[in-house]
Amino acid sequence: MAVPRNALKKWEKVRAFALAMPGAVEEFPWGESVAKVDKKVFVFLGVADGTWPLGLTVKLKGDEAHAHALSCPGAEPAGYGLGKAGWVRVPLAEAGAPAAGLLCEWVEESYRVIAPRRLTAELDGR
Repeated sequence: MAVPRNALKKWEKVRAFALAMPGAVEEFPWGESVAKVDKKVFVFLGVADGTWPLGLTVKLKGDEAHAHALSCPGAEPAGYGLGKAGWVRVPLAEAGAPAAGLLCEWVEESYRVIAPRRLTAELDGR
């Protein structure tokens, strides 16, 4: 399955943004890319090799952001019970998928929910 170029560019921007957060590291549990802070996942980035539809999963606590994310084409509560805790999977290749800027805002919100205070304070100081 070929990965749409515009979706891949969005994914690359969001991945770079996530990994630029204070203390962020990339790991590959289950063979997919995740960004972690303090050993906890703040964004599931999936795979970009075309073996699975391109998308990302973020934890959104704000009601407005959560509802907005779920209103995106193909978006759904994350599987494995994570949806009940506010995690949303957002596909990137769907027509009308969110722009990279909005996706980065959601990644930052997810980071702020997961990261320890000292790192969110560092982010605020930038």
